[in-house]
Amino acid sequence: MEIVPLCTDQFTGSIASGGIVNCDRLVIHTHGNSTHTECLRHVVDLPIWISEAPRFFLVIGQLLTVEPKNNTVITADQIISLDQDPFVRAVVIRTLPNDSAKAEKNWSGTNPPYLSEDAARFLSDREIEHLLIDLPSIDPEDDGGALRAHRAFWSLSDSPRVHATITELCFIPDTLSDGFYLVQLGILPLESDASPSHVLLYPAKRL
Repeated sequence: MEIVPLCTDQFTGSIASGGIVNCDRLVIHTHGNSTHTECLRHVVDLPIWISEAPRFFLVIGQLLTVEPKNNTVITADQIISLDQDPFVRAVVIRTLPNDSAKAEKNWSGTNPPYLSEDAARFLSDREIEHLLIDLPSIDPEDDGGALRAHRAFWSLSDSPRVHATITELCFIPDTLSDGFYLVQLGILPLESDASPSHVLLYPAKRL
């Protein structure tokens, strides 16, 4: 990510450099720089934009903490064992270990844990519309382009779920306990496959 003053022959977007206002130019690689939310267009060539994908930006969700098997994969059995509620519309997955350094970690080349295809399909079958995770991707870092978990969650082989979203690199501090939350998903209204995003969790009870 790069943030620098916008400068031309006629304009300086930096007060420190003599300009009358600050005006920054941002270059953001959405999928690799920060918390981001993806829509179906991430894996298909269709005019579906992140600005139009979510039906709701406030939904009841459930925070689940799980330790990937062999520090590699999260399975459907693990999610089921955590009593994933079938009536929520968002699932937030926090992985272990969860030290604070994770929030600033450079994951490139580390082969991070990921979600198994069966786990992604299980959440899709539960009609989870927003899947949030603290890892850089729900798929392996290098899987030859298969993207099995993405495709399973969006149900590409059956009836594509155009309103479902995936949020990655979403750090969840230990101060939040597992349970139910009102999940607020903030995105930019971009005609793109993804947007930088800001997630807020408000403690809630499912009636």
